Amino acid sequence: MKIAISGKGGVGKTTFASFLIRALADEGKKVLAIDADPDANLAQALGVTDVDRITPISQMTELIEERTEAKVGGMGSFFKMNPRVNDLPDKLSVEVNGVKVMVMGGVKKGGAGCVCPESVLLKHLVRHIYLFRDEVIIMDMEAGLEHMARGTAMAVDQLIVVVEPGKRSVETAYQIRRLANDIGVKTLSFVGNKIRSDTDKQFLLKQMSDLQFLGFLPFRTEIIDADLDGRPPFEKDAETLQIVKEMIKNIGTSNNDK
Repeated sequence: MKIAISGKGGVGKTTFASFLIRALADEGKKVLAIDADPDANLAQALGVTDVDRITPISQMTELIEERTEAKVGGMGSFFKMNPRVNDLPDKLSVEVNGVKVMVMGGVKKGGAGCVCPESVLLKHLVRHIYLFRDEVIIMDMEAGLEHMARGTAMAVDQLIVVVEPGKRSVETAYQIRRLANDIGVKTLSFVGNKIRSDTDKQFLLKQMSDLQFLGFLPFRTEIIDADLDGRPPFEKDAETLQIVKEMIKNIGTSNNDK
């Protein structure tokens, strides 16, 4: 099972990802969690301590230069377009409560469509993880599906888009759907988050009536408390964890390719 999670910034996609990862691990699944969001905080949401000591792969200059045979930051240089990456998931991941976590980091691009050693390494690493690893893969992504190319997308079993009640969040969800269709993601579903009342739920159902929801997660102060304490949200919110465990039963069955 390979799952990518996206959504507008601030909707709670990393929080949802942490619940999903914990739920799958509790079911006995071997999970590899990938933080592909430049604002990387999935590791902390999963309970990794001393997260400041984790260097994102995109900032591992020596590794990037070794594998691509190019100087990071150099202009006009030649470098390997297919660097060796098969050993990196086991070498660079950290383990917490039975879950492996990798932090990709972001690439600071000088312009749209920039091809640089960092981006090449990350894209090949993501492709290898999705195509050749046998764990359950959960990737917490940025809204633009930055790390996912067409070939990689074909290996994704499901893209889950987290959306909160609000026009901007809904607009972003539709933009992600268009991008997903463009690169070949076949199965797409949505999760409503921060639901304060039935009014919030009905708003999303009305605004996104042509799309299918896996479920809805309530707005919970326990999640805020966990963040303030620097602890995983599922440690203080067992109710939401149970809701996500129910969602797992429907993963892979939703399709929004309209």
